[in-house]
Amino acid sequence: MIEDRYAIGQGWVRPTLALAGTEAQQTRWLPDIEVKRAVWCQLFSEPGAGSDLAGLSTVAVRDGESYVVNGQKLWSSYADTAQWGILLARTDTEVAKHKGISYFCLDMSLPGIEVRPIVEMTGGCHFNEVFFTDVRVPVDCRVGEEGDGWRLATVTLTNERVALSEGGLCWGMGPTTGDLIGELQDRARREGPLDDPLLRQEVAGVYAERFVLNLLGARPDGPAASIRKTMTDRHGQRVTSLAMSLRGTDALLGTAGPDFRDRDEWAWAYLFSRALTIGGGTSEVQRNVIGERLLGLPREPA
Repeated sequence: MIEDRYAIGQGWVRPTLALAGTEAQQTRWLPDIEVKRAVWCQLFSEPGAGSDLAGLSTVAVRDGESYVVNGQKLWSSYADTAQWGILLARTDTEVAKHKGISYFCLDMSLPGIEVRPIVEMTGGCHFNEVFFTDVRVPVDCRVGEEGDGWRLATVTLTNERVALSEGGLCWGMGPTTGDLIGELQDRARREGPLDDPLLRQEVAGVYAERFVLNLLGARPDGPAASIRKTMTDRHGQRVTSLAMSLRGTDALLGTAGPDFRDRDEWAWAYLFSRALTIGGGTSEVQRNVIGERLLGLPREPA
């Protein structure tokens, strides 16, 4: 989840529609995305299909000029407020799992859609689970050919990784590496340099890592986005952990109550950062992409 609620439409949906949407679909959806008039959500992951997304079980059965959708999605940011969603559903159960998936643009106001917020350990509700019961989706809301959903999903997911890795710490929410370095500089002026050599080494490592990430940001998108996301997620966890370590026992205070993010942004970021290496494709999946598509290593066994 990222702070700008229009980011999914602009960063995920727009390039996919630009690639595979019909002229009518582009005319229908892209103008509202461009001017931030519509909020979109992503309906991909499921309770039994997260890292193995192609194993999804939500089905869309063709019935005349509609598809009837039944199933469940999980970890959908903004599903509780979105007007539209991008949905992956299985339209053919008789073929290989990657070939039986189709890609839809879903009107979130359709009958049969139920959205339930998920409470995180931060106290917030950034994510949602979504249930579909006999939801009728018009055929003209299918993007691309039936069964071509996996190819389009990879386009969406690649752009998601780019957007998340460009967002900075905690996917663009909360404090930044620069904030921490600034705090350390202020502290050094007040109290002198850090006495603990291990902490000094960790601070230097964080600073160097941030420099490398800035350089990686200049690389073309594609499989390289998996390198950036993997490093950025680890960096976010490393920085927030360091910030809490520097505060000592004070880090244990102030994390109670739904508004504690406003009172202690670093504590909130530390708790939220646990999600970084899971959301948007786990770090394990990203390393498979790096190994197979960039290094040419053998594919992960099915």
